[in-house]
Amino acid sequence: MKRTVFIVGLGLIGGSIALAIRKEHDVHIRGYDISDEQLRVALSLKVIDEAPVSFEEGVNGADLIILATPVLKTEQLLEELARFDLKRGAIITDVGSTKVRIVEKAACLKDKKVTFIGGHPMAGSHKSGVEAARAHLFENAFYILTPVENTDVRAIIQLQNWLKGTKATFIELSAEQHDRLAGAISHFPHVIAASLVHQISKIEGEEPLVSRLAAGGFRDITRIASASPTMWRDILLHNKESLLQLLDSWTREMQCVKELIEQESGEEIFTYFQEAKDFRDGLPVRKKGAIPSFYDLFVDVPDHPGVISDVTGILAQHQISLTNIRILETREDIMGVLRLSFRSEEDRERAQIHLQQEMYDTYIL
Repeated sequence: MKRTVFIVGLGLIGGSIALAIRKEHDVHIRGYDISDEQLRVALSLKVIDEAPVSFEEGVNGADLIILATPVLKTEQLLEELARFDLKRGAIITDVGSTKVRIVEKAACLKDKKVTFIGGHPMAGSHKSGVEAARAHLFENAFYILTPVENTDVRAIIQLQNWLKGTKATFIELSAEQHDRLAGAISHFPHVIAASLVHQISKIEGEEPLVSRLAAGGFRDITRIASASPTMWRDILLHNKESLLQLLDSWTREMQCVKELIEQESGEEIFTYFQEAKDFRDGLPVRKKGAIPSFYDLFVDVPDHPGVISDVTGILAQHQISLTNIRILETREDIMGVLRLSFRSEEDRERAQIHLQQEMYDTYIL
């Protein structure tokens, strides 16, 4: 008899985990989502085998339950699970970007003869929905697990075996450690990106030209500000303590920079940027992190009819797919530049090789 997996939330993450599990295990996968359209697509794409009519029906007899929902909803679902009859020995996990409050809430299951292990696959995409789900989405990504101190080691091993099709690197952290680190490398950068956009929007009232100038590099470095407002509202409220500490630290950091500028300390300013450059350049390039990677390739092109079709034709000839192409208009010289976006590092490398063979100048920022 096939084991049963129940996945709640059939977006990009939930759908990708379903595909990764199916790749390695002969299982029956149930899926539940508030969107009938997502359920229909998930069934048609064979991401799931069954769409139960209720959350309680999906839970019934499930060996593995995955809550792939926003963090506030996950808390609600854990409370509901505590009222249901759950299969003895079942493993329950989530995919939330914050862990302390969820792990605390999961204590309501302690008398249910099941094991809850918090989880956070630190990978994503700039696409959404189950139609964008891919089994390889988490390959080479870090998958954080946050078992509590007395969690049965066998359950942790079982969960990793369930998820081995993700080809992710599993790391065990305490919930507190996870939230502190995720706050620093993911949550806080989203706050900064949003604040930068707010700053420009206020300047636009006095200088309308600022939006046109911001269409290039500024738009690129603030891409993450386009993420779901609902999701980030919930994350900030869930990770309040870590973010307040980071904001205090950031305020002190900016005060130091302000003083360097006020004092016109050229050498110290140079050192400040040099140290940042050295640390940033030393970060791993190929590992997936908390913020989705952008596999962009920039191509210098002359202002000549047909040049874009020539570039895309070269890629098509070698069966290299693009996810996006954009013409950047702001240049200091007479050449234009194309920004080509790819699904993977491998596609970008192949594209660079073939375009350079055709005498195009390419570079990666």
